[in-house]
Amino acid sequence: MKTCRARSALLAGSMCLLLACGREPMPPNIVFIFTDDHASHAIGAYGSVINQTPNLDRLAREGMLFRNAFVTNSICAPSRATVLTGQYGHLNGVPTNRDTLDLHSIEYAFPKLLRAAGYETAMIGKWHLKLRPDGFDHYEVLRGQGLYYNPLMLTPGDSVRYTGYTTDIITDRALEWLSHGRDPDQPFLLMYQHKAPHRRWDPGPDHLTLYDDVEIPEPETLFDDYAGLTHRSRTPPEGGGIEPDLMPQPSGWGGGDCFVLRTGN
Repeated sequence: MKTCRARSALLAGSMCLLLACGREPMPPNIVFIFTDDHASHAIGAYGSVINQTPNLDRLAREGMLFRNAFVTNSICAPSRATVLTGQYGHLNGVPTNRDTLDLHSIEYAFPKLLRAAGYETAMIGKWHLKLRPDGFDHYEVLRGQGLYYNPLMLTPGDSVRYTGYTTDIITDRALEWLSHGRDPDQPFLLMYQHKAPHRRWDPGPDHLTLYDDVEIPEPETLFDDYAGLTHRSRTPPEGGGIEPDLMPQPSGWGGGDCFVLRTGN
């Protein structure tokens, strides 16, 4: 009798496994978070001793942390065009900030491919490419570089001027779309892209006095004369700044969902 029960249990388990294998896997939801000119040493997970970034650190702790990554063109628009198309600037038409994305390359941009595969797609925040966003079911983007306060957001049919700090507004618009703007029965891609911390590094009202009583040590390379380096390397970098710790965390997310943080440029 025990042998019969054991066989029945084994058969039932095998049938469940076969049925599970036969089902189509649920596609993961994807949130792509893009910060602008965000130095790695401004993130706790990369060793910052000044900035407190618990949500970004959580992404690193519970996901994957890249410690050896490279970029071929770190200028703003070219890096964005490469993210979208997977192509070098000389192929997608955007080797500099002055150029316009090649129309042929847009057809193979990854949001369009995901959309064709059944994803609902949205782009919210800093776009900074000369063409309007293409391949998205929904978009709300800053005009050009955008402002740190009271930004104008462009949409497919109109433009809206918001009052407040741009980082907070972009986050609120992303959360609004996640909560109320999408079809809950479809997998989605959200490209959630900040202006911060691009220069002029204007903080939000809640962070104006954050470092008033903090002594920030001068880095060893502050007065580096770049001697012995190539001409391009002797040009001091313009990036830097801080990124407020804001990450959409709606309820009901599955274990297979995906958050991607890219700190361009």
